[in-house]
Amino acid sequence: MNHPDMQPFTTGWNYPANILTGVGRIRELPAACKALGMQAPLLITDPGLAALPMVQESVQACEDSGLGIAVFSQVKGNPTGKNVLDGMAAFRDGGHDGVIAFGGGSGLDAAKAVALMANQREGLSLWSLEDIGDNWKNADAEAIAPIIAVPTTAGTGSEVGRASVITDEVEHVKRIIFHPGMVPATVILDPELTVGLPRAMTAATGMDALSHCMEAWCSPLYHPMAEGIAVEGMRRIHHYLPRAYADGHDLEARMNMLVASSMGATAFQRGLGAMHALAHPLGALHDAHHGTLNAILMPYVLRANERAIGEPMVRLGRYLDLDQPGTAAVIDWVLEMRERLGIPHTLADLGIDTRQADKVGRMAVADPSSGSNPIKFTADDYCDIFVAAVAGRL
Repeated sequence: MNHPDMQPFTTGWNYPANILTGVGRIRELPAACKALGMQAPLLITDPGLAALPMVQESVQACEDSGLGIAVFSQVKGNPTGKNVLDGMAAFRDGGHDGVIAFGGGSGLDAAKAVALMANQREGLSLWSLEDIGDNWKNADAEAIAPIIAVPTTAGTGSEVGRASVITDEVEHVKRIIFHPGMVPATVILDPELTVGLPRAMTAATGMDALSHCMEAWCSPLYHPMAEGIAVEGMRRIHHYLPRAYADGHDLEARMNMLVASSMGATAFQRGLGAMHALAHPLGALHDAHHGTLNAILMPYVLRANERAIGEPMVRLGRYLDLDQPGTAAVIDWVLEMRERLGIPHTLADLGIDTRQADKVGRMAVADPSSGSNPIKFTADDYCDIFVAAVAGRL
């Protein structure tokens, strides 16, 4: 009997959004727009993708079906507040009534923020919706434009997320903008859109998905559904990320990584932790790739959390069928995975030094992700983890 992972995957489900999966599902984009009442969607992506056939063909298909579509692609790799403001202006000036979020995490996050903000009352600041307390209630939920998400990487899971990570370029800090209404109404997971992803980006984004599952799994918060999704997401990454890295045209591996990515972002409703608490400030200070940062930080954070995560690490090791399940075995698995994928071992390999170590520690403890780490680390603790990850000291 075939393993269930290997059964035909042209299907769909409705958790946590209407998700369409399978080869060629991108051809259903015009119909998906019309189902949500869109007549003039704004497709938001990054400059690199905007020039590729996958975007141009999608735009042409929408035009052929009578939709008044336009493209906005002024989005940086770490999207900024200005990118969102420019996108809002394009949305309003073009008379658009919905957003197609197309691309990797940067394009998806920027697009969701534009959809959140474009129709809000004048004077409402993006930063006033930062994920602190009940800030999200400052927004009018009815004003959020409908969103269709089309991920082209398997990492952030932003297509099913309730938040966007946007860089405040004035304060040089990444801010998490949150609203429960930011979850896209429809998601298209088409593995053919990911086959051209370079190997290094396949590795970095795949490890980002692993970091979401791993931190959700280690979170001390009570959310059994997220716990189950997290561990199954890690099993799929364990089996399929090396395959997707080795052969970018392996559609089964690409499909399972897209699903694992969405699973990771669904699972981290249970919370994230020290990996993200450090990756966010480092990304803001050094403009480094978020997934690569999480991949490098992962074993150092697992080591620092060791005294608080013994039992979940044993269960994870058993689920992944590791020898002598436990924290040591999971760390060894992570290190082996990173080596197979060509992920650097230290932050120094990215050109990051320790001159701002104290600042990084202060920024990490203030990051919302730190609140659900298994251990309540101090700024000094975060500083120590950061220094260890620069030096390669496990």
